[in-house]
Amino acid sequence: MKTFGVKAALAAATFLGGLSPALAQEADASLAAEIAAMRAKIESLESEVATLKAQKATAAAPMPSWKGAPQLADKESGWSFKPRGRLQVDAGYVAAPDGISDPSLGLATEIRRARLGVEGTIPGGFGYKFEADLADNDVEIADAILTYDFAKGAGLTIGQHNNFQSLEELTSSRFTSFIERAAFTDAFNFERRVGVSGSFTSGNFTVNAGVFSDNINDLSSDRNGSISFDGRAVYAPKIGGTQLHIGGSAHHRDLGNIAAQDLIVRYRQRPLVHTTDVRFLATPALAVEEETDYGLEAAAIMGSFHAAGEAHWMQSRLATSTDDPTFFGGYAEVGYYLTGETRGYKNGVFDRTKVLKPVGRGGMGALQVNLRYDYADLNDAGVTGGKQSGYLASLIWIPQDYVRFMLNYGRLQYEDAARLTTDGRRDYGVDVIGARAQVDF
Repeated sequence: MKTFGVKAALAAATFLGGLSPALAQEADASLAAEIAAMRAKIESLESEVATLKAQKATAAAPMPSWKGAPQLADKESGWSFKPRGRLQVDAGYVAAPDGISDPSLGLATEIRRARLGVEGTIPGGFGYKFEADLADNDVEIADAILTYDFAKGAGLTIGQHNNFQSLEELTSSRFTSFIERAAFTDAFNFERRVGVSGSFTSGNFTVNAGVFSDNINDLSSDRNGSISFDGRAVYAPKIGGTQLHIGGSAHHRDLGNIAAQDLIVRYRQRPLVHTTDVRFLATPALAVEEETDYGLEAAAIMGSFHAAGEAHWMQSRLATSTDDPTFFGGYAEVGYYLTGETRGYKNGVFDRTKVLKPVGRGGMGALQVNLRYDYADLNDAGVTGGKQSGYLASLIWIPQDYVRFMLNYGRLQYEDAARLTTDGRRDYGVDVIGARAQVDF
C-alpha cells in the first residue's frame, strides 16, 4: 500500500510538472517531505519489530534461578531441572558400661550420607525426582519417582518413596532435631519401598495412601515378595500465630517370601548415633509373616518454640507362635531458637529453617536447643528385645539456610538389653555424644 502511494505521488508530480515550472518545484518539495516522513516511520516500525522479537526470545529462554542450587525453568512449556544433594559427616562416641567390649564402641567417624540427585517438572503436570546415596563406598538408591498432578491438590506418585510412616520418618534428615531419628523408626524397619500412592490436600487436610512392595535394593532377590497397604492423614490448621499438626498413620504388610524362606526379621536400634554397629536394643530373629502398625502424631510451632510427639505400635504375627507380640515406641520433644527463628513446616512435615541473620550478612546464624525423651519397648509375648529410655539434648547452629552443625548428648537407660555385661547384667546406662557437619543443596 505504501509503494502504491509513492508511485501515485510520483505520477502526480510528473503531471503537475507538465503544467508549470512553479507548480513542479512546489510538488517536488512536498513529495520530498512526504518521502522523508515515510522513511522515518518505516525505520521506527523496523526498530519496534526488532525490539519485540528480542523480548519474545528472552521470555522464551529458560531463566536460571537459585534455590539452594541452580534451577532451570521454562514456565510457559512446563519444563524444569534442578540438581540436589547433601553431605553429612558424623562423629560419635559411645561409652559402653563396664563389662562390654566391642571394636565399634568408643570414638568413630563416618560419612553418614553423601547424596546426589536431580528433580524437576515435565509438561502436562508430570514431575520427577531421583537421588542416590554414595556413602560407605556403595551406591544405594534413595528416591526414584515419577509424579503426576491430575487436579489441584491431588496427585499420584510411582516409584521408590517413603510409605507415610510417621512425622519423624517423613521429615528429611536435613531438618530433624537430632542427629538420628527416634528409636522406633529404625527399630520397626521403616524404609523406602517401591509402590504407587496418591495424595489429596484440601484446606488444612492432607491424606496419603498407597500400595508398596519391597525396597528397590531387594527387588532382584528371590526373597522379595512382600506387599503393604499404607495410609496417613494430617490436619494442620494455623490458629493465630500457631501452626498445629495432628496426624495418624496405619500400615499392614504381608511379608510373603521373606517369612517363608528365612527367620530374618529383627527389630533393633543403635544407641542414638549411626557410627556404631552395636545394638543394645534388639529382638532375636523372628519368623514374621505379617506386620500391622499404626501411629499417632502431634506438633505445634509457636514462634521460636516448638513441641512434637509421637506414639507408634507394631504388631507382628509370627509363624511359630499364636501369641503375637506388640512392640511400642514414641518420643516427646521441645525446642527453642535462641536467635528468633521459627522452625519450618510444609506439607505435613518439618521443613527448612529460614535464618534471620545469616553469617556473611552481618549475623551469627540461627541457634537452636532441643530436649527429647525417646522410649522404645521391644518386650512382649515372650519376645525379649529390651526397653530403652533415652534422655537427649541437642544444640544446632545454622550459619545460613543450607549449612548445619549439630551436637547431641544422650543418656540411654536399658532394661533387658540385648548385650550382657561380663557379670551377666542386662540393665545399665550408656552415654553417647554425636556431632554432625552438613551441607545440602
